[in-house]
Amino acid sequence: MRFLADESCDFGVVRTLRAAGHDVVAVTEISTRSTDQEVIELAVREDRILLTEDKDFGQLVYANMQPSGGVIFIRYPAHVRSNLSKAVMSLIKEKGEQLASSFVVLRPGRIRKGRGRG
Repeated sequence: MRFLADESCDFGVVRTLRAAGHDVVAVTEISTRSTDQEVIELAVREDRILLTEDKDFGQLVYANMQPSGGVIFIRYPAHVRSNLSKAVMSLIKEKGEQLASSFVVLRPGRIRKGRGRG
């Protein structure tokens, strides 16, 4: 699968996804200080699912009706961060291609999936 990791995304997730054979572009490697609008437009243009820990993307996708190719919004507190990469991999295995059209909130022990704007 193809992903775009926002600057807020834990880089351990990027490394884990790459090791599993996924195509992951990290914003920190290509364009620092991009606006949220630029990031979501890049994800759509390159047909990538956005990985982020920035709640502003929920505002963009729902309130502003910004099209997206799918968003995984990560909400993991510091005391359970060691499980984050494993949780993301489990989510991908469980939901697979459904992620491309969804806005997913990933919390420890909980996944909430809604429709994204496509």
